[in-house]
Amino acid sequence: MNTIQFTNVVPAVFAQRADLCSEVWRNEVTFEKDRLYLVEAASGTGKSTLCSYIIGYRNDYTGQILFDGQDTRRYDISQWVDVRQRHISHLFQELRLFPELTALENVEIKNQMTHHKQRREIEEWFERLGIADKLRAKIGRMSFGQQQRVAMIRALVQPFDFILVDEPISHLDDANSDIMASIMMAEAKAQGAGIIVTSIGKHMNLDYDKIIRL
Repeated sequence: MNTIQFTNVVPAVFAQRADLCSEVWRNEVTFEKDRLYLVEAASGTGKSTLCSYIIGYRNDYTGQILFDGQDTRRYDISQWVDVRQRHISHLFQELRLFPELTALENVEIKNQMTHHKQRREIEEWFERLGIADKLRAKIGRMSFGQQQRVAMIRALVQPFDFILVDEPISHLDDANSDIMASIMMAEAKAQGAGIIVTSIGKHMNLDYDKIIRL
């Protein structure tokens, strides 16, 4: 996948609004592979909705969302499964980790499906992010900031053309934020992938190719 294109997309919840001032909604915007984007949003402007549309969890909109020129409304379940396993990785704002599993089990449950990373690489990321001592700790007993780091590692144990990172550092200090950004950038570069970061405030300190206001 080389491009994700929004063409005159309007979420159903905004359909009656005449005052939309957005560089995405009712506009045309294209995200390209191997580029770095920041989508800045105010609360209530549809940031989570944007992420859900890209990953195919919702389709309550008018307009078109195109992957390499193909309308995603025509995708069947098997095509969306392939997109999520091989083309778009997503770090969810709400993380979606399993609290009853350990940090390592939360990562391995995905890596066992993709067979993308060796255990030593995963453990090295835990070490760099300062949570090596949490490998076998239950997620439910970890702080939200620690869980964010685990969720980022999980997002990277698959092949992808784009990684969608939703509010990635809201509970991290600057040092851990920078380490997480460095790991993500290195992995994206290795895969020639694009990065889409969304934020309503604090965001990763990166050299963005383009800042888009939602």
